[in-house]
Amino acid sequence: MSISLPSRTVVFDYGEVISRSPSAEDRARLVEAAGVPADDLWRAYDADRDRLDQGLLSTTDYWLGIGAACGVEWDVATAHLLWTIDFRGWTSVDVEVVRIIAELAAGGTRLALLSNAAPDYGSPFRFSPVGALFERAFVSGELLLLKPDAAIYRFVAEALDVDPSEMVFVDNREANVRGAESIGITGHVYTDPASLRGFLMSLA
Repeated sequence: MSISLPSRTVVFDYGEVISRSPSAEDRARLVEAAGVPADDLWRAYDADRDRLDQGLLSTTDYWLGIGAACGVEWDVATAHLLWTIDFRGWTSVDVEVVRIIAELAAGGTRLALLSNAAPDYGSPFRFSPVGALFERAFVSGELLLLKPDAAIYRFVAEALDVDPSEMVFVDNREANVRGAESIGITGHVYTDPASLRGFLMSLA
């Protein structure tokens, strides 16, 4: 089966579109390994995530900073352990979405990835089985730009040598989709694989 959109370039977000949200087990394991109250951990986890994803903070400093915000001093070994647990949680995939992407690739549709993520996600985005289906992978932490800033969508359009009107952008966050739409990209707020498939088929 294939989905052919010959006049379109479809750009996918990764987190909570291709990947599933970290599971309750992943989150519990992270809290256990951190050894700090869950509320404190998640507050610190969220506080600097945008700076991490924009490439303004290194992965090591991000995790050590979480420890400091929780009143503990972690060593690099602990930071690495926590990073691996978190990384695993964000790299599990929704196989139905991957199948849709594979069908687009089989139909000759141009595909790219645009994710708000730290630079350490660049390799799996590019070299994993699903990553191999994308013409390009754009990682906010490498570009020093962050969705929903219109500049990041302009950069992607220029890098792919397409007019924004020829692009389709899929993201689970409405603000990110609206940012893409602000420069003329066709947007879709992702909710589930069936709705995504229906949206893409409506463009075929």
